[in-house]
Amino acid sequence: MAETAVSIVEDVENLSPMGHTVLATQNRTCTAKTIERKTFREHRCGAGLTLSEVQEVRLQKGFQSKVTSIKGQLEIIQSFLKDADIRAEKEDVSNVVKAWVKQVREEAYQIEDVIDEYILHFAKQPFGKKQCFHFHQNFFQFAKKLKARYVIAYKIQDISNSLKEKREMAVSYHFNTIEQGGPSNNARSVTWHDPRMAALFIEEAEVVGIESHRNRLINWLVEGPLNRMVISTVGIGGVGKTTLIKKVYENDKVATHFDCHAWITVSQSYKTEELLRNMIKQFYKARKESIPVEIDAMEQTTLMEHLRLYLHEHRYVVVFDDLWEKGFWDCIELALPKNEKGSRILITSRNEDIAPSDYLYKQPVLPLEKAWVLFCKKVFQHEGGHCPLGLFELSHAVVQRCEGLPLAIVAIGGLLSTKDKVLNEWLKFHNSLSSELKSNPHLKNIAKILSLSYHDLSYNLKACLLYFGMFPEDYYINCARLIRLWNAEGFVKEMQGITLEEVAQGYLNQLIHRSLVPVEQVDFIGKTRSCRIHDMMLEVILSRSKELDFHLASMQNYLNFNRIARRLSIQNNVKTSLQSATSYETRSILILGVDEVPNSFLSTCFANFKLMKIMDCEGAPIDYIPKEVGNLFHLRYLSLRDTKVQILPKSIGKLHNLETLDLKRSLVSELPVEISGLRKLRYLAAYNHNRATNFNIDSYCGVKIPNGIGLLKSLQKLFQIEATSSTLITELGSLSQLKKLTICKLKKENGIDLCTVIQKMSHLQTLEILATSEEEVLNLQSLPSRPPLLQTLSLHGRLEKLPKWIPKLKSIVQIVLFWSKLMEDPLKVLQSLPNLMSLSLRDGYEGEQLHIEGRSFQKLKELRFQKLGGLNRLIIDEGALPFLEFLEIGECPQLKEVPSSIHHLKSLKKLKFTEMPTEFVLSLQPDEGPDFGKVEHIPCVEFWYRTHGDYYISYQLGNSAFLKRLRN
Repeated sequence: MAETAVSIVEDVENLSPMGHTVLATQNRTCTAKTIERKTFREHRCGAGLTLSEVQEVRLQKGFQSKVTSIKGQLEIIQSFLKDADIRAEKEDVSNVVKAWVKQVREEAYQIEDVIDEYILHFAKQPFGKKQCFHFHQNFFQFAKKLKARYVIAYKIQDISNSLKEKREMAVSYHFNTIEQGGPSNNARSVTWHDPRMAALFIEEAEVVGIESHRNRLINWLVEGPLNRMVISTVGIGGVGKTTLIKKVYENDKVATHFDCHAWITVSQSYKTEELLRNMIKQFYKARKESIPVEIDAMEQTTLMEHLRLYLHEHRYVVVFDDLWEKGFWDCIELALPKNEKGSRILITSRNEDIAPSDYLYKQPVLPLEKAWVLFCKKVFQHEGGHCPLGLFELSHAVVQRCEGLPLAIVAIGGLLSTKDKVLNEWLKFHNSLSSELKSNPHLKNIAKILSLSYHDLSYNLKACLLYFGMFPEDYYINCARLIRLWNAEGFVKEMQGITLEEVAQGYLNQLIHRSLVPVEQVDFIGKTRSCRIHDMMLEVILSRSKELDFHLASMQNYLNFNRIARRLSIQNNVKTSLQSATSYETRSILILGVDEVPNSFLSTCFANFKLMKIMDCEGAPIDYIPKEVGNLFHLRYLSLRDTKVQILPKSIGKLHNLETLDLKRSLVSELPVEISGLRKLRYLAAYNHNRATNFNIDSYCGVKIPNGIGLLKSLQKLFQIEATSSTLITELGSLSQLKKLTICKLKKENGIDLCTVIQKMSHLQTLEILATSEEEVLNLQSLPSRPPLLQTLSLHGRLEKLPKWIPKLKSIVQIVLFWSKLMEDPLKVLQSLPNLMSLSLRDGYEGEQLHIEGRSFQKLKELRFQKLGGLNRLIIDEGALPFLEFLEIGECPQLKEVPSSIHHLKSLKKLKFTEMPTEFVLSLQPDEGPDFGKVEHIPCVEFWYRTHGDYYISYQLGNSAFLKRLRN
């Protein structure tokens, strides 16, 4: 590779069209300027213009080939780095080799920069023949490009020289070079004591918080059907899966129930034949039988046949602890007969995707109160498990940092138990906990165990996981935002037949199923809406990011950050000059939780960071975007969500690579006409509430969009735009890739045009249409062919009658009808939709009675009735709504009582009443309410009342303060 890079540079040295000799690298800027001035003098005297013209065309062709060649070298280096990272994880690589690989990685970054600089200067507007014929007019543009060529040429020369040095260094230190596939010759083989083994020998008295989990698993083992069952326990590393299963396995009730038993630790490296032999020997030993001597000589197939024959007549239980790959189970299952004797197989794994199961048990982290008990048991043994008052606050802070992870609680608690119970010493430990986790040998096992999950990831998934380090501790991350950021970073590989967003969603699902990313919010269809990272895993991520030169930095540590911040996370409200955080090589900037962002910082970013791909200002205190934003030719992601920015500069149209433009809840009310130049835009979200009186969805203001939107043919999501003209609506028909469309201020006369457009959108999944006002009629009857993939439909406006195409939406999962004012009961039509899971009627029906018939709404999980002024009776037949989990009834003043059959809704978890009459609410209260028996089976019953504007206060059923308010 080094020789190839040298040959590239030798060719580049001949690039001068004037025959000048290229000077030394350190004089690159001076040289380019000198050539520029000399070219200008030749131009002034009229000498050699035709020759320069011809030589420039030759230079263009040759220069492009050199850059293409070095791009190929980059691909080789990147492949080498992937191999090197894998070897470093499997072997104890020397520090010298690690440092060398890190330097090679930095060279790869430099090559990326050179390639992007080339694209920035030459790919946009190639210097072609037309410009050559008008050379006098375009001379200064020519000189500028010529200077850029020489700068890039010198950078290529620098890189090639550096790569040559790296190769020579590898030879000097006697380890493999790039060409040989990575550093391995000097890798030291060491024996690592696996700390997971300790889980097999924990005493009963040391275990906390597993009683209910243990009892549930024991019941699954000894009760139930006679068919063989597989029970898998999954969870994050260190959560105590092995400990839990060991206590289940050793329980007397389990031990006496089965004829024979075996415990097999699988782990990441295993030999199937050895595991089979081990299993056979344990079964024989459990039955106090002699182990056949020929077992040790048997091959895999014979061992499996022996096991099947032996277990055929026995009720067996076997544990496979720490399963990492599905291939193991696919093989080992063949040796375990389904003998209809009540046999059981227990599996522990971090990855639910590879854990086979008839029953899947997701082991949670310890709740705070249990975590506190475990901590005190470990730390304050001599104090009888009681925390001294002076250490109470600090101890709680440490426990909270562990976030219920037993591994961390036990390790940190064990270390603290050896320290003096002195406030100053504990405070010092608490403040340096992050450093202690990395350097203290008593705590390194935490990182080692958690890192096993990281090592098991593919290269792309590793990058995606490391990206969580860009966000602060305990930060709830919007999953859709995260996916768009991954795409902009280039982490997501294209796959034929599915979009990048779908591939990225698969990546996120893998990280979730591997117990690496906890889910925080899930919608009614089970899709993850927000997630975050465990604090202990975040420490591992930050450590790995630094080691692998992932270049993460936050303003809290930037002043001590001695490397270029390729990805910069500005956070934690640090009062320091942001000017010190600027770097030409910075590719991504996320601003999170900062009180002040100087305008000068933004101007510097947009003027100088010409290779930047991501600028995420969500929630940042900024009110303008400088015109220099147009300099960012490589920018793929720009978010101004929740900012006070009002106007987008016209230069936004120069961002030809922009894929995401997020203006949600900003103050931008109109987009410039130049927006039509963003041909790669996939996501455009733009609505504001600047003129709104409250924050209901029906009061959001859409954004005016100019004609030309039809040119953005890559758009997949577009919301919330104003239907300003029939021309604009017609243009929407060109957006064939659109998956989500929200359009507002639709007039009755434009309804037919919109229907014509919608039927062209074969990929449409979400459709939201808002009329100009509550009284404006939505004319949506003429839709001859419904969108086949439509899942969410939201209509805000009067409907003279329910459109006939709605009952034909077989894929629909959510329907929202606002201001519809229907006279006929819409439930009679909607109740047969096979996949409907959420239904909301807000001022959507003017009749007196709604009837939910038996066997209707078989998949519905959420149901809302709001502002139904005429409704005085709600009937729910037995057998209806079998899976309903949430029911809301609000502002229905004529409704006298809840349906008597509500007690049939066995799946109902939450019942919410909003602004209901006092008599209605009192009738549901415990002790004195005649209707309390209808709702007493529901876990959560809430009553919401408006305080002012759109702010509410909620009360629980039977709350004394609430009852006092009602009676007064």
